[in-house]
Amino acid sequence: MELPPDLRAALDDELESLPARRLAALAANLSQRYRTGAPASGGRFARSREEVAAYAAVRLPATFGGVFAALTQVRGRLPEWAPRSCLDVGAGPGTGMWAASAIWPELERITLIEREPEMRALGQRLARVAPLGAMAHARWRANDLNATWEAEPHDLVLAAYVLGEMPDAQRERLVGALWERACGMLVIVEPGTPAGFARVRQARDQLLAAGAAAIAPCPHDGSCPMAEGNWCHFAQRVARSRLHRQVKGGELSYEDEKFAFVGVARMRGTAIEGRVIRHPQVRPGHITIELCTPRGLTSTVVTRKDRARFRQARALRWGSAVPAREGPDVEEQTTRET
Repeated sequence: MELPPDLRAALDDELESLPARRLAALAANLSQRYRTGAPASGGRFARSREEVAAYAAVRLPATFGGVFAALTQVRGRLPEWAPRSCLDVGAGPGTGMWAASAIWPELERITLIEREPEMRALGQRLARVAPLGAMAHARWRANDLNATWEAEPHDLVLAAYVLGEMPDAQRERLVGALWERACGMLVIVEPGTPAGFARVRQARDQLLAAGAAAIAPCPHDGSCPMAEGNWCHFAQRVARSRLHRQVKGGELSYEDEKFAFVGVARMRGTAIEGRVIRHPQVRPGHITIELCTPRGLTSTVVTRKDRARFRQARALRWGSAVPAREGPDVEEQTTRET
């Protein structure tokens, strides 16, 4: 996928004054700082204007891709739902706002919470070219999520790549505060790593206990069936610009952003038979599909015996929802113990 043209052009304008070598050095420093755990211990991350530019060069496209893909799954379960307001918490330069607005252009009111002044400044500059008035006139608040913060309820609340930057003791409190401010939907996105999934899973348990309904990726409100040592995540392929390749030292024209997420709501979504949780394995004469279903994790084998069903199965991708009562006919199905 590509960034929205307006966002890509605005980002390119921001980065044109900084040499690629300088951006690469700054990005490497930020990556090292992140790996040492400074953000998760309450430390600052990107602070100067140059550091924020380096962050945007390296992470903004991938973050957009991950959030956009997560929200697309959410919309698939609630196709008629159209939020009018969005609260983006730990917003960075507003990447989540851009993704949400691409999914729901009906948004009329947007609030973003971001403690770093240079992040807010970049987000406001990027939003000047936004196609929606709600984005250009969004309200930015300088709150620290580790302290007390206030925000009025919004239809959609989004927290993307935030929990991993919080001290462990603060995460449960933050998740509760996010849910209190979600009139309709709360979406939490984290890196698609075992640690990222563990944070998402813990948040999901807390939210379901508070009465939320699982919307995506989960096809049920039961306990997560993932066994220890396994984790639920997805991937979104994102196009790289020439500068992006230079800064990251990569040759490929794309990167795959792996992410874990949960979307919960105060309403029920349309029923689905299951969610494809791995790349389908296409073999001569049959396709094996790994699904998360209300009955647990299943491995489904679809054969050519029914051409229509086989054709449907060929269209499934990692992350696809299998509609209820319209799933493919199977020759064999194995449910793993959970």
